[in-house]
Amino acid sequence: MEKKTFVTKEMMDKVTKQYPTPFHIYDERGIRENAKALREAFSWNPGYKEYFAVKATPNPFLIKLLKECGCGCDCSSYTELMLSYATGVEGTDIMFSSNETPAQEYRLAEKLGATINLDDITHIDFLEKVLGYLPKTLSCRFNPGGYFALGTDIMDNPGDAKYGFTRGQMFEGFRILKAKGVEHFGIHAFLASNTVSNEYYPTLARQLFQLAAELHEETGAHIAFVNLSGGIGIPYRPDQEPNDIRKIGEGVREAYEEILIPAGMDDVAVYTELGRYMTGPYGHLVTKVIHQKHTHKEYLGVDACAVNLMRPAMYGAYHHITVLGKEDEEADHKYDVVGSLCENNDKFAIDRMLPEVEIGDYIVIHDTGAHGFSMGYNYNGKLKSAELLLHEDGSVELIRRAETPKDYFATFDCFDIYDRLVSETELE
Repeated sequence: MEKKTFVTKEMMDKVTKQYPTPFHIYDERGIRENAKALREAFSWNPGYKEYFAVKATPNPFLIKLLKECGCGCDCSSYTELMLSYATGVEGTDIMFSSNETPAQEYRLAEKLGATINLDDITHIDFLEKVLGYLPKTLSCRFNPGGYFALGTDIMDNPGDAKYGFTRGQMFEGFRILKAKGVEHFGIHAFLASNTVSNEYYPTLARQLFQLAAELHEETGAHIAFVNLSGGIGIPYRPDQEPNDIRKIGEGVREAYEEILIPAGMDDVAVYTELGRYMTGPYGHLVTKVIHQKHTHKEYLGVDACAVNLMRPAMYGAYHHITVLGKEDEEADHKYDVVGSLCENNDKFAIDRMLPEVEIGDYIVIHDTGAHGFSMGYNYNGKLKSAELLLHEDGSVELIRRAETPKDYFATFDCFDIYDRLVSETELE
């Protein structure tokens, strides 16, 4: 699959006059079209709902955009709940899936009317003590343990994950909750991350639908929904084939009709909590080459660093790179593309074949629309970049300004660093 950018050199020449690199930029058209395709793929299920995983790209402009596309929010923290509510998402349009959850987070989730997804059987008593009661609808996160495989390929190791109820605890937990007055139940699971396979969701759905049928039969619980969570991945590498969301939706439908309908459970809603799939391919990190170093290797020094995108440094993750304006030139030069952190793993690419690059060239790092900006940090005192949105009409809007030194020092309000620096050195 050819990796193409949704920006051009001519566009960036104009944009950077107002917003200097580095910055993350998102493609509104791509996000909307993708959300539409997802909705159509699961339209066979009347109760279907996508709950966008806020942690992937916690920006109110993008949350509003996805809300317009019919998406709710999957939140896992107090501030994610606040962000969702501030953008007009509330009530059952919020799924609160957290772990080791502080009391104040459960209180806010309940105040906003969110559906709470319990991560552990001990949280039943904890939640009841925190609220003084239990909500009429609750969900429980399932962890089957062992390894999760598709055919002969092991996709992940749920047994080593900290999340979820065991199978036995699911039955015990449902009985306890039902006895305490809970009337409607949900089942949730996340068993593998970033799967580039049309079989992941259908395979997971079969496991959860079967579990739902057994829980309904043995406990009498009304299963209101099955939440397939996230896990549908994106093709970071050019040689990977993207998932076909319509095939995935069809595979889940077949499992639904084979398992739930014969069990008399044709009112079960199917939910998803996708993040990477929703926005990942529709984000670029745009940076500029500011240095070249010729030592034991050829280095391209750019004005972004791992603060702006930590996945390559943290995981050794591959992100494709395009040199704007040189898309048709032969990739016959080998480079390490590096940032300025005082860490040797601050590398966006190692031994990457690119066209010949010159200082001032724009580098586009692909697939940063999820877990890109959101995983940023301030090591070395580096400041987080701006976020921009490319609208369908071709205009570009600032949706988060770049951090400034004043932002960096703002939490030292007990030690007046910034104002003193400004007054003594005339930094501004």
